[in-house]
Amino acid sequence: MKNDSPRCDDWRVASSLVSDESDRTFASSLPSHSLGDPMSPSQFKTLTLGILATVLMTGNLNGQNTAEVTVHRDLVFANVDGTPLKLDLYLPAVQGNAPLVIWIHGGGWRGGSKQKPPIRKVTEHGYALASISYRFTDTAIFPAQIHDCKAAVRWLRANADSFGYNADWIAVAGGSAGGYLALMLGVTDQIAEFNGSLGDHPEQSSSVQAVIDYFGPSDFLLRGKTQPERAYTEKSGSFALLGGLRDGKLTPEIERRASPATYVTADDPPLLVFHGTDDEVVRLDQSEHIVKLYSELGLSAKLVVVESAGHGGVRFFRDPHFATLLKFLDQHRPR
Repeated sequence: MKNDSPRCDDWRVASSLVSDESDRTFASSLPSHSLGDPMSPSQFKTLTLGILATVLMTGNLNGQNTAEVTVHRDLVFANVDGTPLKLDLYLPAVQGNAPLVIWIHGGGWRGGSKQKPPIRKVTEHGYALASISYRFTDTAIFPAQIHDCKAAVRWLRANADSFGYNADWIAVAGGSAGGYLALMLGVTDQIAEFNGSLGDHPEQSSSVQAVIDYFGPSDFLLRGKTQPERAYTEKSGSFALLGGLRDGKLTPEIERRASPATYVTADDPPLLVFHGTDDEVVRLDQSEHIVKLYSELGLSAKLVVVESAGHGGVRFFRDPHFATLLKFLDQHRPR
């Protein structure tokens, strides 16, 4: 007797209901033992709806909605000698007027990735998040990395309406090398040499309105005094960043020119800094110094000292420290 019930090996019916090739791959990856067993129409419908529900809950991170966030990956914001610079954009479920936070990854200016920004949870609190890339020191040295980051800011402002976030107010955050770059974006707004000419949006501002620095260096002259064993050797990525590998040494002039501490002025944006007491890569005195300079000018600055923490780690990005970050953003964002 012929069985006219749908069969799971006729999966093209269900596959036609999912959104793209990656989702079809997911659909076809069901356990093989079910593929030869006839199902009733109601069983087939139930299974298909279950698959679709899973797809919708899981989402596709290439510009489609997930349960909480929409992610656009590898958006090109500039090209340098034929090499694209890219960013990932995370948009909260409620868009339209979401303020923007930019994350700059660490890695000693010689590595690292824009993938998996550790402050992604800000999207659960109404913020859009962009995680950006920049050139490493095997390709270019200071101030190229600052040019790259400012080009990303300009691109993000130019494309705010297209993606549905608000770029009138932008906060920038970063860890280690990225913390340094975040500081530089905050204090060099009016200094033309750091703007660069990358990207297609020179008409846009590269200013930022708040800065969050996780254990980044702020003064290379100070570092040379308190941590010479790192500052003047290949142990530190800053040695290559400032031209030490190329020139064989660093000069006080380049250390001063590359230091965020050099550029602190009374109109700089509010600052929040996190640093561990046991950090031997970038010592706590770097963060204490930049906050002191801010405070002397009456600027808003707060240093959160994390007891027994080294250079990085998940502690910095969990409560109570994530709550401190969120409070800072909420305090300074426009209403």
